[in-house]
Amino acid sequence: MKRREFIALLGGAAAWPLSARAQKPGLPIIGFLNGGTPEGYADMVAAFHRGLKEVGYVIGDNVGIEYRWARGDYDRLPALAAELIRLNVAVIVANATPALAAMAATSTVPIVFSASAPGGPVELGLVASMNRPGGNVTGITGLAAELGPKRLELLHELIPGATIIAALINPKGRNAEIQSKELAAAAATLGLKLHVLHASSEADLDAAVATARRLGAGGLVISADPLFSASVEQLAALALRHQMPAIYQYREFAAAGALMSYGGSVIDQYRLVGVYTGRILKGEKPGDLPVQQATKVELVINLKTAQTLGLAVPLTLRVLANEVIE
Repeated sequence: MKRREFIALLGGAAAWPLSARAQKPGLPIIGFLNGGTPEGYADMVAAFHRGLKEVGYVIGDNVGIEYRWARGDYDRLPALAAELIRLNVAVIVANATPALAAMAATSTVPIVFSASAPGGPVELGLVASMNRPGGNVTGITGLAAELGPKRLELLHELIPGATIIAALINPKGRNAEIQSKELAAAAATLGLKLHVLHASSEADLDAAVATARRLGAGGLVISADPLFSASVEQLAALALRHQMPAIYQYREFAAAGALMSYGGSVIDQYRLVGVYTGRILKGEKPGDLPVQQATKVELVINLKTAQTLGLAVPLTLRVLANEVIE
């Protein structure tokens, strides 16, 4: 199935009336609860399907699925979670904030999360312990906030002539202070002047990127934060508009036209979520499955954007890159 057709299927599934979306009788049903959009998560959903297949489950064959998309409106999550509970789903799959909404809705239906948010699953309140989560929740976590200094280092390698770098941080984020200190320490080691800029809503983003340019920053490091993850395309467009070399954690950032991305592979994360979901469908208890960390990281460089910005990508970075977008 082509990606465009897959996206259309995902988007349409959320809009069909319940009677039109009747699943094959007798199949266990997966509830897929997400704060984003089917368009933005098509690749992740495809990876989730692959993970399920690895343990013997194929959507429409021996398992059904119900998608619920909040489309950025997190206030809808409690109602969407309640819908899935009423449908008697066998397991709920959710990213971090939707998983918390699902936990508020049920203490018995198994929940498998994908979480790369700063602070990790324990600090977020998803599980009591990584090794023994207990209860009805487990999942997969990815590398995110801890890679901030490495992103700064990679950006510096691509623009060695820049002596001033800006960092975008959500001051309301759980790890905002830690991220600021780690980036400041990394900048000092590299002999760079660092300006920390704050944005706590989508409305703040344009002004923040414009401020980075006004302060003479030669590049922008965007810290790991759910707000920024939900605004990847907007941030990429702003970086292009302001001619700002920028780096963030997700491939989607570079694919949307920004310069670079470096972070944990969300695709691999969702594949592992599929594997865990299948294991739970086969009878394993989520509380007995340790929270896994997806350790695969990927560097993506948008060569076309680099050329537009007048930057020459060093051979060393091209060799390191998992993908070069031309």
